[in-house]
Amino acid sequence: MTRISAGAIIAAGEGSRLREAGIAKPLVPIAGEPLIAHVLENFAAAGVRSVSVIFNGEEEDCAAFVRERYRDLAPKVLVQTTASSLESFQRILAISPEGRLLVSTVDAFCPREDFVAFVQAAQETPPETTVLAVTPFVADEKPLWVRRDSNGLVSHIGGTFGDAVTAGIYVVAQNVRNLQPPSELGRLREFLFWLCTEGHPLRALSIPRVVDVDRPEDVRLAEEMARDEAELRARA
Repeated sequence: MTRISAGAIIAAGEGSRLREAGIAKPLVPIAGEPLIAHVLENFAAAGVRSVSVIFNGEEEDCAAFVRERYRDLAPKVLVQTTASSLESFQRILAISPEGRLLVSTVDAFCPREDFVAFVQAAQETPPETTVLAVTPFVADEKPLWVRRDSNGLVSHIGGTFGDAVTAGIYVVAQNVRNLQPPSELGRLREFLFWLCTEGHPLRALSIPRVVDVDRPEDVRLAEEMARDEAELRARA
């Protein structure tokens, strides 16, 4: 087993539809806690000890929140506007410790127990394998579909159907971190498609429910999931 002790959070998107409410996406409250706090607490619960975070250039308030509340957990906070999700991904890889890296987008709202179970299962996979969290729960305007073979390896990414959709949570192998993708790629999903077509080993591990928090209705759905999670903990 290769323990995953470092992580990274991509929070550099504009989040324009949620910003209309007057708050940056990473600070949108879910069950009374900012979205970025939920993701960081998930990382900590999974045993990650060091997390790098990237915000866009207009989110100094988000960076200040993380630096004040999560100083020890998130020692590297980058505030920089990037041209694409792939550039944000590359920037955060560059400032993160070497080795396998647990990466999440800030808007991937996932119940804590499911997040921890994903990380534990990912640690059991070969270290040269990049692992994608996928979910059958489609709550995304533009889902990225994944097809798997009988061994759970990703055979195709993209299209209008598949076995599940990507959840915005990944474990990136060091060999993949060292790659130089074609310059014409602009989005993280294009990079994943390229990895698949180039034959890099990708494994898909399923999480029952993950919400891509991008719209007000997604916030409501995440709130419902948070309440369900709290009720389950109370019964335990």
